[in-house]
Amino acid sequence: MDFLQPRLLRMNRRRRIYEGKAKILYEGPEPGTLIQHFKDDATAFNAKKHEVIEGKGVVNNRISEYLFSRLNEIGVPTHFVRRLNAREQLVREVEIIPLEVVVRNVAAGSLSTRLGIDEGTQLPRSIIEFYYKNDALNDPMVSEEHITAFGWAAPQELDDIMALAIRVNDFLSGLFLGVGIKLVDFKIECGRLWEGDNMRIVVADEISPDCCRLWDVKTNDKMDKDRFRKDLGGMIEAYTEVARRLGVIQENEKIGAGGPKLVK
Repeated sequence: MDFLQPRLLRMNRRRRIYEGKAKILYEGPEPGTLIQHFKDDATAFNAKKHEVIEGKGVVNNRISEYLFSRLNEIGVPTHFVRRLNAREQLVREVEIIPLEVVVRNVAAGSLSTRLGIDEGTQLPRSIIEFYYKNDALNDPMVSEEHITAFGWAAPQELDDIMALAIRVNDFLSGLFLGVGIKLVDFKIECGRLWEGDNMRIVVADEISPDCCRLWDVKTNDKMDKDRFRKDLGGMIEAYTEVARRLGVIQENEKIGAGGPKLVK
């Protein structure tokens, strides 16, 4: 085991850049890269509700890897480079734009509450909403006018963000529908990726059941974080079922202390 010791020491000394509710970012092995570590923490209502769900980070890492890889393949720019291990992936360092970009296809959650629309109502068209990323203010909903007036994003950047959101929605809707899952809504974050003097807007953060509403097409059973928000139980089982339908976890695998075996 001695040959492992130097690697373990390096891992312990690595510099933590940022820690959020569900992930930790560490300094990457090369300039311009970060290591994104997925935690088992489950939070809701701006972390007022919090539990540790064993294996959640492993499953979310694998689902996010798969979805970001597919987006890269079709030319949607993302920060994702590759998965490193069961809980971590290598990503490009980006300047995060302080917005949560929410795309809604079906009425649910705060949209139903705000506008009095029955949950499950198909929307006339997909709707994009913006929320200012600020935990102290509970991530308030903002308009394009707020975003450009306060300099969170320039008008052209906002156009790029909306175009990316639409492309991601079109792709994910079809992908999930193909495995019997309805994409009700989802949240993405975007960042500025600098390559020399050139900058482009890319999709960052993660895409997983933590930030998507996913319903079974036949039963409308929830397969996302609403199982935790609404005390429905079976959160890790639902996440694992999403991963199995996407083909990233084998049918007969169970989540254990070491997480599922990953399909190459």
